[in-house]
Amino acid sequence: MRLFVRLITAVAGILIAAVGALLAIESAWSLIRPDSRGLILGPATVRDALGGFSWSDLPVLIGACALIVLGLVLLIAAMSAGHKQIRLHDPAPEVTVTTDRRSLARLVGHQVRDQDGVAGATVTAGAKRIRVKATSRFRDSGGLRGKLTETAKQTVGELPMPRSPKVQVSVAQPKEHR
Repeated sequence: MRLFVRLITAVAGILIAAVGALLAIESAWSLIRPDSRGLILGPATVRDALGGFSWSDLPVLIGACALIVLGLVLLIAAMSAGHKQIRLHDPAPEVTVTTDRRSLARLVGHQVRDQDGVAGATVTAGAKRIRVKATSRFRDSGGLRGKLTETAKQTVGELPMPRSPKVQVSVAQPKEHR
């Protein structure tokens, strides 16, 4: 969703900048040469093109509906693209403590990677679930999955969270090098 919001805002920014530049160029040109038609479009050309439309014409109504739908899509995308904060227990009534998903994943990842037999690990974290994908250093992982699950649960359990998220750990075997 964040990529979608970035893409939409970049396109909207470019369009607004282009319209603003066109408006600035036309305004400067009309100040320099007040009797001319305009450098690119000119006010008479725009007035003549838009003069044939009425507010009740079908293209105007379709354009208005499309703009309303586009505005609602942008509003929903902007509201849902914010950083998701994870609440922790507040130490005092006037103090609010939060962390973000990346910090929680980094904390669990450091603890998991410090365990013996772990070649690497990727961690994704949220308020409800933490996923650990570890790669074993050896072909026989033995009880590595259980050990990593316990390590991740202990790390999360030490945090002052109202609800402890569910921990899912998967261990992959190392790839053979030929």
